[in-house]
Amino acid sequence: MDDDDDAELRNPFPSPPSHYIRYSSHNLNLLALLHERSPIQPDLNQHQVLADQPDVPDWPLAQLEKPRVDWILDEPNAYYDVFGDRWFVKEKIPSLAELGGNQLYPTDPSIDRRPALLSILRSLLVAFSSLTSSLLIPPPTISSDAPPEWQRHIEWITVMSQNIMAAANDLRPVQARGNLELMMKRQLELRKSESKALHAKCDAMEVRLADLRSSMQMLRVMHHHAQDFTQEPPTTTPIVTRRQDVLQWAEDIK
Repeated sequence: MDDDDDAELRNPFPSPPSHYIRYSSHNLNLLALLHERSPIQPDLNQHQVLADQPDVPDWPLAQLEKPRVDWILDEPNAYYDVFGDRWFVKEKIPSLAELGGNQLYPTDPSIDRRPALLSILRSLLVAFSSLTSSLLIPPPTISSDAPPEWQRHIEWITVMSQNIMAAANDLRPVQARGNLELMMKRQLELRKSESKALHAKCDAMEVRLADLRSSMQMLRVMHHHAQDFTQEPPTTTPIVTRRQDVLQWAEDIK
């Protein structure tokens, strides 16, 4: 691959591949017809199977098939290439030994690493103390070819620092899970407190409404009693008797 092709692959907005023109409607229809006529033996000569069709291409129509993702997943180290970079399907943090470093703690995550990390930390402190002591040593002579002592301590401090950083990076997923769990617990406690406040407010409103209902009932009773006391007695219409009526009554009795 030349430099132009490599640069094109790494371009965030690359040009479409040169074979995109093969994905025409005619070729896709030919591919579907090929699968329909020979579904069991796709390796047959496509010119013989599609002899009655015009413009059968010289290149295999099987190249128009969609990529099989299951084939990629069946690989032990499944990966795919995008823009010239390789990405693994199952993301894995490489260990310090896999990166070419001097790993001083066990690779197996099931083994407790705390004793090894404590030893590395003590060695780091001792190396730092030795480094400060080596700085007081007079510089070597011009004819001396031996490396200075402080350089050895610097290299050892670098190795132990890389081990501590690599062990910390291995704990990133555990830290992320712990932070996510803590965040979810905080959200749950917040929602519980908000629900508790809402229930308390609803209880207070129910008590207030009950007081209002009882007050309304008392007002109704007092109003009825007031009406009973202020109601006037019914008036009777006086009966007016005339003399003619009395005489008529007397005649009727006779």
